Amino acid sequence: MALEFDNNLPIYLQIMNYIKREIVTGKLKAGDKIPSVRELAAELQINPNTVQRTFQELEREEVVETRRGLGRYVTSEEAKIMAIKKEMAGDLIQRFITGMQELGFANKDIAAIIAEAVDDKNPPALK
Repeated sequence: MALEFDNNLPIYLQIMNYIKREIVTGKLKAGDKIPSVRELAAELQINPNTVQRTFQELEREEVVETRRGLGRYVTSEEAKIMAIKKEMAGDLIQRFITGMQELGFANKDIAAIIAEAVDDKNPPALK
């Protein structure tokens, strides 16, 4: 796992987002075992308490589950994985829309640009 940490966001949130991305892209599949706190902390060269907090939050969100004596596993609930994927997509869309609005585009122009980009294989050239 190779992560470059952003100083503007807590490390545990960055790790959570990374693990969620690995799940929704299928690199980590439903039911897969995830590394232990010690393994992940050593791999990322961070404090094990940070990894523990990450895993606690992922469990609270029901993204991972602990099997006593066996470790932590990605949830087997496909509906939960799809909900995470939709949430991440919504975040991406909102950041895009906000960025376009900051550039001065009206919502109808943003929609037209997106429609053109979806229809074409190449992104639209802005005029």
